[in-house]
Amino acid sequence: MKKIRALKYFLATFLALFFIAGKPPEFGRESNFFQGYVIPQPVVRIGLIVGMKEAAISSSSGMKIYEIGREYRLLAEDAEEVVIKVEKEKLTEKFVLLITQTTDYQEAELLAAELSQKLPGQVLVEERVEAGSKLYQLKYGEFLTRGQALESIRLLDSLGYRDVWIIREIVSLPEPGNIWLQVDHKLQSYNKEADLYFIPAFPESFLRLNERSYRGIFQLKNTGRGLALINILNLEDYLKGVVPLEMSPGTFNALEALKAQAVAARTYALKNLGRNSSLGFDLTDTQSSQVYGGLSAEHPLSNRAVEETAGEVITYKNELINALYTSTCGGMTEDAENIFSGRPVPYLKSVSCTHEKQPEWRLETARAYPGIRIKGRDILAEVFPLLAAGIISHNSPADYFDQPATGEEVAGYLGRVSEFRKINNPADIPGLEKLPQVNFVELAHVLVGFFGWQDKTGLLLLPAEVEFMLKDQQRHKDLKEADRRALAYLLQSGIYPNYLREDNLFRPVTRAELAFILKKSLSWLEDLYHQGTFLGKKGEQLEVMEGNNRRLLSWPADGYLLRSLEEGTFPARSLLLLGGEKIRWIEAEGQVRLLEVMYPPNTNVLDRNSRYNRWNVRVAREELEKNILKSYPQVGTLSDLKVLQRGKSNRVIELQITGDKGTVVVEGLRVRWALNLKDTLFSIDREYDPSGRLSHFVFSGRGWGHGVGLCQVGAYGMALAGAGYKDILSHYYKNIKIEKVH
Repeated sequence: MKKIRALKYFLATFLALFFIAGKPPEFGRESNFFQGYVIPQPVVRIGLIVGMKEAAISSSSGMKIYEIGREYRLLAEDAEEVVIKVEKEKLTEKFVLLITQTTDYQEAELLAAELSQKLPGQVLVEERVEAGSKLYQLKYGEFLTRGQALESIRLLDSLGYRDVWIIREIVSLPEPGNIWLQVDHKLQSYNKEADLYFIPAFPESFLRLNERSYRGIFQLKNTGRGLALINILNLEDYLKGVVPLEMSPGTFNALEALKAQAVAARTYALKNLGRNSSLGFDLTDTQSSQVYGGLSAEHPLSNRAVEETAGEVITYKNELINALYTSTCGGMTEDAENIFSGRPVPYLKSVSCTHEKQPEWRLETARAYPGIRIKGRDILAEVFPLLAAGIISHNSPADYFDQPATGEEVAGYLGRVSEFRKINNPADIPGLEKLPQVNFVELAHVLVGFFGWQDKTGLLLLPAEVEFMLKDQQRHKDLKEADRRALAYLLQSGIYPNYLREDNLFRPVTRAELAFILKKSLSWLEDLYHQGTFLGKKGEQLEVMEGNNRRLLSWPADGYLLRSLEEGTFPARSLLLLGGEKIRWIEAEGQVRLLEVMYPPNTNVLDRNSRYNRWNVRVAREELEKNILKSYPQVGTLSDLKVLQRGKSNRVIELQITGDKGTVVVEGLRVRWALNLKDTLFSIDREYDPSGRLSHFVFSGRGWGHGVGLCQVGAYGMALAGAGYKDILSHYYKNIKIEKVH
């Protein structure tokens, strides 16, 4: 008993010294923490909530709760759930400086980090919703008086920030003793001067915050901005919750690209340790640092990327780099100093988003495609799945599909449908196979019987609708009611082409029309498709990525080949592929029978597969003016925009905005914020109304993001072309080294 009491007092003393210290805890790799719970070095502290009002914390298998302050006490030995509530509020007033605002959180935090190095204090990024849109504001300082705020405005003015506003804010801070914990349905008071620690009962367990799971432990700490909930965990475990949210393995399923992202994310985290030390943690879980989703966000492929690069970081002259990355660079990145104010950064230089070892593959087919048209419209691409699956077939005559379908062919096609889906046997329809041709009335009767659509035709149509759909058919009154309803249903549902409403339904159905109608009838045809990414060719086999699996598929000499473009899908006999193209295919007996390639823009740049490689935005002058006035009210009514200077990638780095009250020159990243565009790589066209007044601006651009550092989609393109993660990082960050630091 004395040994247990002595151990308790030792832990109390140790924990008090351990946690009250202002710096993050340093855990040894083998040091036990709280009855065997181990967190290996290096350790990071991630702020999950700041200014908490309410939260629910639970564990996968129970947790211990400790209160560590001047005294140490165990609040719960094996709690299942804790609800934290702040009951009362006290209002206070403060003044802060609004430096600028943007719709892009990541770029806001980059500017905030830069300014924080120049100012005696930290620049914060806060979210605000205005007219249904999110704005991220850069705020600085907390001042008791306007006079104090004005003094800091002068400092910002000397740094070149002249459009700064003083904002008066009402803030709420918890009063002493009014924070309660509901531990397994039992209320306990919480001394906010102490810290709470939530520890999983077992090392392999995890904690949950509002249904999201996390590795490591939680700390609840009172800060100058209210209660903060902090996730304390190993750096490598933290990265497993970062990489899949910064570069989705579902979309970017190339391991080497994810490894490059992992090294960049690790470098960023280590370089920014202690960035929020005044609040008791290192990084946030949002774009103001890196997006972090905990254990719930983890993915096997990105976990592998983190594990295979464990401890690796990017350095320049023995210093961690500022590992900036952008989603899509539009073919070329930009010098950092042209986007962010400051001195040139030797490793963040403009580079072309191309790969000198870019492979090319030619896919060809000897397939002779039939002409399949209805009313002059080519429907070959639409019925390709039927041909590829062998449900319909064709002979050599050029006019084969223009000829009437026989009853034997209808029965044969439906029989092959039954091989894919167990449906009614078409042989049960008397006399079908003996018919030399089939009209639309007979086909409607056959289809309703075959697919079992009697309820649809009998229950889902009003008598008035039947009359309306068939009113242009002179002989429809002579038909049986079941056949009239069958025709009306097929016309109304779109299974029968719409032109048949005014056509002769007693004429023979052509083979092309039968193919179209079957395609419309078989909603499950889409289930035959596999989807993935084309990686390349190995001999006569196609290498594809399906989900997380690499597969080799046999490509026959007579496979059906489709090219999918913005304007439609078209048959092809030859396609040039670079790798990374999105594809879908139908396979049978180990062979690809149909391959559809979603073609990217006509370019070979590495980020070609991004939807933002090229974009166009047309915006009314008044709407653009509203956005500009948020940051530059001195402009007045917008009259024109003029590009004054471009960077090495042709990004706009200096823009003149002219209005009836004044002119401003906007530089770097603020150009994007002022115009609310995806990137600053754009050209400008203007439209005028009939009176000659400027009505619209049309921006034709490329890229998404700030355009500096690693291009994420480009990294994916390099990985698909065979580059390793070190080659990728060395391409986008110049003259760097990749070193292992732990």
